[in-house]
Amino acid sequence: MRIAYVITRADAVGGASIHVRDMAREMLSRGHEVMVFSGGEGPVTGLLKCAGVPFRPLAFLQRAVNPYRDARAYYELAEALEEYRPELVSTHTAKAGWIGRAACARLGLPVLYTPHGWPFEDRMGRLRGPLFAIAERAAARWAGGIVCVSQFERELALKRRIASPERLHLIYNGVRDVPPALRAEPGARPVRIICVARFEPPKDHHTLLEALAALREADWELELVGDGPLEDNVRNVAAKLGIGARIRWSGYQIDPAAALARAQIFALSSTSEGFPRSILEAMRAGLPVVASDVGGVREAVANGVSGYLVPRRDPGAMSAALGKLIKSASERQLLGTAARRIYEERFRFEGMFDKTVALYDTLKDRFPSARKRYSA
Repeated sequence: MRIAYVITRADAVGGASIHVRDMAREMLSRGHEVMVFSGGEGPVTGLLKCAGVPFRPLAFLQRAVNPYRDARAYYELAEALEEYRPELVSTHTAKAGWIGRAACARLGLPVLYTPHGWPFEDRMGRLRGPLFAIAERAAARWAGGIVCVSQFERELALKRRIASPERLHLIYNGVRDVPPALRAEPGARPVRIICVARFEPPKDHHTLLEALAALREADWELELVGDGPLEDNVRNVAAKLGIGARIRWSGYQIDPAAALARAQIFALSSTSEGFPRSILEAMRAGLPVVASDVGGVREAVANGVSGYLVPRRDPGAMSAALGKLIKSASERQLLGTAARRIYEERFRFEGMFDKTVALYDTLKDRFPSARKRYSA
C-alpha cells in the first residue's frame, strides 16, 4: 500500500504528530510505502527524520485560519498528492483534515480523518465553536471514515451531527511497551510527581501548581516535562506560589519513558482533551494518575481504581487527590499496578495499529478506480 499522512503542525510535537510518526514507521517496517506531508519544517519533521520516515514540508499549510494561505495550501497539497500517487490518505488534526479531505475529493482519493479532539465545544469560544462545527460537518462528506480516539469524541460528533454513526470509527490511541527497567516504583519515596505536557492551552499548569502549593508541608517534588510559549508564565506562577525550588524543569523530551520511570505519581491538569497520549505512557509505566475529568480521560483512568479524576480548574480537588496519594505508598502501588494492567489490556500500540490498518484496507477497497489509477 502507498499511503500519505497529512498533519498540520511541524513546529510543535504533540500526541497527533507522535501518532503519525509511529503509524508511518510501522507501516514502513511492514513493507508499505509512506510519505508524511506537514505544515512546514520544525521539531516534528526532525522527529520523522530520526525515525527514518520520509516527509515533505508544505509551505502554506498552517494552524491559523487564513483564507489566502489556506487556498494556496489546498492547491499545494493537491499537486503534491497527485505527484506522490497514494492509494490512501490519512489526515490528522483540524486544518490538515479539512484541506486534506477537500484535496482528496478533487482527486478522487480515499481519505480518513482523525481530529485528535474536535475543534469546537471546550476548545473554542461560543462564537467560533459553532462555525468550526459547520466546517467539520461540511468536510465530513468528503471522508470515507472518521477515526475517533475516544468514545467521548464519537458521541460529541454524533451530538453535533458531524457524520453518520457508521462513518465514525472508535479506535483508542495505543503506545508501545517499554522494558521492565523503565517501569516506575510508585511506592518509593521521596514522592516525585510528574507532568508531561506542553506549556500552552488546553494544558492547565496553573491549577496543578496551586494544588501543590496547598500541600507545601507534604514531602513531594515535581518534574515538568515539556516546553512551549507559556513556560515563562508558569515559572513566574511557581515562584509567586513559593514552590519554584521544588520543581525540576526538564524541557521537551522525545521519549519521556525514563522520566516517568523515576516518578511515583502522574498528574495532568487540562481544560479540555481528546484522549491524551501522556496518560497512556504513565499507565504503561505503572503510575497512578491524577487528571482533570475532561474529554476521553475517564475512558483511560478508572476513578478510584487506577487513579483519580477531578473537575477541571479545581485546585482544591486536585490537591486532595494528590495529598491522598502522597501520604499512602500502598495506595500508590495499588493504583499503579491497576493502571499498568489496564494499559496491557486496552492500550497497546499493536492493537491500535491492527484496527487502523483494517480500516485502511476496508476504505481502500471501496475505491478500486483510485487504486488502479495510482498504483505503481
